[in-house]
Amino acid sequence: MPNVSKKQAIMQGKCPRCREGKVFKYPAVHSKFMIMNEYCETCHQKFDIEPGFYFGAMYISYAFQTAIFVAVSLSIFIFLGEKTPLWYYIVAIVILTLFTLPFAFRYSRLLMLHWFGGVSYRGDNKKI
Repeated sequence: MPNVSKKQAIMQGKCPRCREGKVFKYPAVHSKFMIMNEYCETCHQKFDIEPGFYFGAMYISYAFQTAIFVAVSLSIFIFLGEKTPLWYYIVAIVILTLFTLPFAFRYSRLLMLHWFGGVSYRGDNKKI
């Protein structure tokens, strides 16, 4: 088994304990992008740490979407100029927010699980 770093495990959506099993059942571009596996298929780590655990992920998702909002607004302002109509901003932000929603949702939950889940990496032990 190749060693997978924590960063790679987060980017690939892997379990924080074994870094092999998938956290989400479906790919990000699927209509069921938000459905998580209940347990890791490799080490059987439970992903729902406690009731309401993922409420904190909303703050991470909010930060992602705010960064997108600011980046899009600044890009439009810089490239199209000061006299750009307001509806350009609104349309661009709404479209990009809808496009990035599955990724923001998933990565906010993955970061919450890896950073605050209290699960330590144990690559040597299977079925703990």
